Amino acid sequence: MAETVEINQLDTRYERYRLVSPAAEKVLLCSIRTYGIRDPLQGVDIKDCHVLLDGFKRYRCAKSLHIHSVPYRVIGSDEATGILALIRNSNAQSLTIIEQAQLISELRDVYKLTNSDIAAQLEKSPSWVSMRIGLLQEMSDTVAEKILKGEFPAYSYMYTLRQFIRMNGISRADIDKFVNAVSGKHLSIRDIELLAQGYFKGGQAIHQQIEHGNIPWSLSQLKEGERIAQQDDCIEVEQGMIRDMEVTQKYMQRTIYKSKDKRLTSASYLVQANLLAGGILRQMDVFKQTIKELYDTTREKRCN
Repeated sequence: MAETVEINQLDTRYERYRLVSPAAEKVLLCSIRTYGIRDPLQGVDIKDCHVLLDGFKRYRCAKSLHIHSVPYRVIGSDEATGILALIRNSNAQSLTIIEQAQLISELRDVYKLTNSDIAAQLEKSPSWVSMRIGLLQEMSDTVAEKILKGEFPAYSYMYTLRQFIRMNGISRADIDKFVNAVSGKHLSIRDIELLAQGYFKGGQAIHQQIEHGNIPWSLSQLKEGERIAQQDDCIEVEQGMIRDMEVTQKYMQRTIYKSKDKRLTSASYLVQANLLAGGILRQMDVFKQTIKELYDTTREKRCN
């Protein structure tokens, strides 16, 4: 059951483990200004202190709007059980894999839970827990900080930079230099991928330009080179497939972001969105398998 607490009574020690998203926070700020805080913040009560575990965006918005009291719900008897409850419900609350890894590390390092203990409590496999621990262990403090501050996309680390680490033996120091160079520039996932290709595989000249922060020039050169290469090497049907995939990636990213907008509440929207979401879900398995096969096939042929 939710209660109302004074905002200055909230302990935000776990804020450093949660991802900052300025764009999402801007949308949320407008919603709270109009409708107030609809969903309770969540945490655990330790002595006379409300330790906040979830709802940091709402907390920051409330502070900005000079809201002095907020709805609050207790989700555990202590910090460990609260963290476990938060991770367990993360599918509904959109806890990212990086945030999950940070909180699991807290359970291991501070509360001395083993991987098996955590897996059992979360009803997950030990490998699910180990993968997140491994992800955090291979990531430098610099990269983790940039991701959690919202300055570098977690997606770009997971699906672009990790591939370079595994395939090309790139060092942590090189990864840190690249992340520092491109962070906070409001670049798209595609632009970061293109810059990574140039930085790690494009030769010394483009490497130095990116490292020195000359991002617009570097992107311009890389995109022009890509355009020429595509025109020279791809037949018409291949160019069409590339365009389709670029559009798919673009609208996937937009849908992920826009679906969190609290203003999407009308009856007409709910009916149409439900029908469309159902249709997409029915194709999701075959789509995922198709993309995986395409990725594996093209990677294998490219490496050969």
